[in-house]
Order: sequence, then structure tokens, then C-alpha cells
Amino acid sequence: MPELPEVQGLVDFLTERTVGRKVAAVHVLGIQTLKTFSPAPDALAGGTVAEVARRGKWLDLRVEDLPDGDLHLVFHLARAGWLRWHEKLPGGVSRSPKSPVALRVDLDDGSGFSLTEAGTRKRLAVYVVASPEEVPAIASLGIEPLSAEFTRDAFAAILAGRKQQIKGVLREQGTIAGIGNAYSDDILHAARMSPFAISSSLDDEAVTRLYNAIGEVLRPAIEASSGRPAAELKDAKRSGMRVHGRAGQECGVCGDVIREVSFADSALQYCATCQTGGKILADRRMSKLLR
Repeated sequence: MPELPEVQGLVDFLTERTVGRKVAAVHVLGIQTLKTFSPAPDALAGGTVAEVARRGKWLDLRVEDLPDGDLHLVFHLARAGWLRWHEKLPGGVSRSPKSPVALRVDLDDGSGFSLTEAGTRKRLAVYVVASPEEVPAIASLGIEPLSAEFTRDAFAAILAGRKQQIKGVLREQGTIAGIGNAYSDDILHAARMSPFAISSSLDDEAVTRLYNAIGEVLRPAIEASSGRPAAELKDAKRSGMRVHGRAGQECGVCGDVIREVSFADSALQYCATCQTGGKILADRRMSKLLR
């Protein structure tokens, strides 16, 4: 799933290529993707892309010069979704049920982009709204982790009194917007902290260490994503990961093997030497309790 750095990379990519261009057409090919029915996606045709913004893990294209005022095309790529850019749009629109394309936006210069989703579990979500806050998941987003408001004290206040594993807090979009499974793994590795540490148990030094790690991981990842074509962002993310997606490989800090804990539909990776004092965390696949 694309997280804050990759979504910001897509924002930068689309800003350069779409702002100032008119929307020629919007084709909805996967009806389950569209979560609103009024205004219809066709209402965007004829308008001009005025801005592309990021809201947590959501992308927001604001389209102006429309008869009834600005509209926003807002979408979340979910786990298996992606954005495919076309310098020149292919002729015709394939409506084959086997096609991964869920929606296509055509621009007036012949370019455009498709939203695709692999697999059978369709979670990609697209909204056409007058305001992004009409999307419930956006209206409930928590604080942006690189914003001026996200101070060390604000972070400490979030953690205080929460008897919740710290990895869950980092991933909770209603608390902190934009961090997901991958970057929470790497943030916790940078902070030398167990993913199952309880938030309220962290002392001042640990809170500071974790707060600093958020910026130390996210800022370079955003820089690595900035200016890259959409097609390269996934590989850039994978190559920059410290522990996430690297189970069985060597930790770049201490040389220990990177280990994994699996859940029903996800997994986390960590280094026992760096993060848990050498303790190997039990894997739920083995029906053991996590500590």
C-alpha cells in the first residue's frame, strides 16, 4: 500500500503533469470503486485541474471552472491499487472484466492516468465531492506527522494513557495520518523499539527517540520519491526500506537476521538485536501469545 512518501511523490508527479490541463473525460470501469453517485464523474469534464494535494494516504485533484463550482476527485489506492500515467492515452477504453483498470481520466492534450487494482479484493476507493471533508475517512484523519503542529509534546500527549501497542498507534489514521505498515516498521527500527511496546509505558527518552525517528525515516523517503515517475515509486520504496519486506536478510545496523511476525492479512518485520534486546517475538501463525 502506498503511504505518505509515495502518495506525496504521486502528488508531485501529477501536479507537474495535470495542473492547468482540462479534463476531457472520466471513464468509470470498475463501478465498485466509485463511492459517490452525485455529482457524477462526468461532471468533471470541461473543468481545469487547479491543484493536486495529499490528505494522509488520499490523493485529491481539485477541478475548477465548472458550472456549479469546484469539484474534487479524491481517491485512495488501498493495498493493491496504483496510478498508471499515460503520456499518450491508448485508443478506446477496455471494459473487459479482466482489466485491472478501475477508472481513467483523459486530459485535453491526449495524456491522462488510470487507477488500477490487482487481485480480487477490491478496496480502491474514488469519490467525487464538493469538499474533501465529505469523505468520512478524510474528515476523521489525525495529525500530519511532518506538520508544524506535530511537536514532540503533541506526540507525547497522543501516547499518554494509551494502553495500545505502539505499532498500532503509528498506523491508526485517525491519530496520525499517512503512516502505514511499512514505514511504522522502519520507524520503530530507527527508534530501537519493539513494535509491541505499550504506548503509555514509554518514558520521556523513548518518546523523544520515537518522535525523532518519525522524521528521520519519512523525510528521506519523501525526498527519494520526489520527482520520480509514478512507475518507479514502488521500487524506490522497496529499495529504501530498513527492515520492512526484508525478512531473512541482514540488518544493516547490527548484522542480525531480520525477523517477521505474521497476522491474518499482513506481517511486520523487526530486528531482535536492535529492537527487543535479542528476544524473538512469537508469531501468531504458531498460535502463541505475543509479548
